[in-house]
Amino acid sequence: MHGPASPGWLLVALCAATGVYCLLRMRSSVEEQRRAAGGEALMGFGMAAMAVPAAVFTPPAWVWPAYAVVFGAAGLRALWAARSGRHHLHHLVGAAAMVYMAVVMAASPAHAHGHGTSGTPVLTGVLLLYFTGYVLLTGVRLIPVVAVADGRAAAGWGDWPELALACRLSMAIGMVAMLLPL
Repeated sequence: MHGPASPGWLLVALCAATGVYCLLRMRSSVEEQRRAAGGEALMGFGMAAMAVPAAVFTPPAWVWPAYAVVFGAAGLRALWAARSGRHHLHHLVGAAAMVYMAVVMAASPAHAHGHGTSGTPVLTGVLLLYFTGYVLLTGVRLIPVVAVADGRAAAGWGDWPELALACRLSMAIGMVAMLLPL
């Protein structure tokens, strides 16, 4: 999706590592962690696959509509889940952004991974503003205020809400990086 291969591979690594961590979170004893982790793993691996540099692999034309269908279904699931929690709306926006990027990629000449294409500039700008704001807000929320012993030694490392928040933060940073070339 990006010009130089190095940033593209860094984005692939970031998104894939986030996807792996989210898969591990699916084993959590906390039900809410398990529910959110599956969709976030899908998002991480989908972003990793979409970010593979075009010089290495240019996917066939059928991949982009398949992405749109998969992430459209993930968006519908997030919309349904939003009845029980507001944070699912962020998953809905993420899935919608993936559908949007897949549609832009499908419409680009020779499916060139975003080189020289421009989607709907307003929608790209709105998504960039949303994810940039999310990155800044989440980054501030991760700054520790007071270090208090609160029994975390008993919890599994996959159950810490800060790690889940860091996971979402890294995917939002990845989303900003993927939206910029559009």
